[in-house]
Amino acid sequence: MTETEGEALGAPGFSPQEFFGRELARRREAAGLTQAELGQLLKISGQMISHFEAGRRRPRIEDAERIDQALGTDGFFTRWRIELEEGRFADHFAAAYELEKLATSLRLFGPTLVPGLLQTAPYAAAVFEAYSVNYTTEDVERRVRNRIDRSLILSDPEGPQVWALLDESVIRRRVGGGTVMAEQLRHIVALARGGRIRVQVLPFTSGAHALMESMVHLMRFKDCPPIAYVEGLHTGRVLDDPEVIEDCRTSYDLALSEALPVEDSLTLLEKAAKEHERHDQQA
Repeated sequence: MTETEGEALGAPGFSPQEFFGRELARRREAAGLTQAELGQLLKISGQMISHFEAGRRRPRIEDAERIDQALGTDGFFTRWRIELEEGRFADHFAAAYELEKLATSLRLFGPTLVPGLLQTAPYAAAVFEAYSVNYTTEDVERRVRNRIDRSLILSDPEGPQVWALLDESVIRRRVGGGTVMAEQLRHIVALARGGRIRVQVLPFTSGAHALMESMVHLMRFKDCPPIAYVEGLHTGRVLDDPEVIEDCRTSYDLALSEALPVEDSLTLLEKAAKEHERHDQQA
């Protein structure tokens, strides 16, 4: 994420622990409970609830379980607390990962890489190896498993509606070699032709566009306000300011208006896959 993009968005990000607290406060208020009343149900002080909501203290797993029971949140806070403990993902992405599983709609934009949800294992491995220093095979395999686990929501018929917008540079860069890249592009096409996702490509010929400076994921939920997730080099932010979210959606719509139609996009992906495959065969 560039300085220009950061200035344009203008909203501070927050850690997964802080997001846990914000969500706890929102759901507590929706249940009509004060901090003291929730504390009584959990057998802890109202001041401790205040610390949880401010992100100053991390609740124990048993506290999270009691929160779910008191607020009727179906294991939401317990799952989130376990994710915080296990650290399966980078701190800046942990909150987005938990929210991604709850979303009813996902709009993804990939400026240079295939979005993680759509990546194949060989492609993901090539990405992790490229930006890791002195990586181990075990570490790369662990990261790849975590990334592939995210894509399980695409196998759920009740999973989110997914719309992926890809810059043409995503399909041209030969990540992992021609064979790996061809497999990756055909995987995306299969998801699209199977009706699971909608994909469009933003071609080089479109020139400058509204999403040039950042990747962005837009998420909508059944009973929560929408959020956005933006990411840069070793950093990421979950954004929930309504004005910022609206600006992000406008930028996405502007870029989408410059994209190729769906069928033309799929044809381009299939053609690019053949070109990558041919490159390896000739080599």
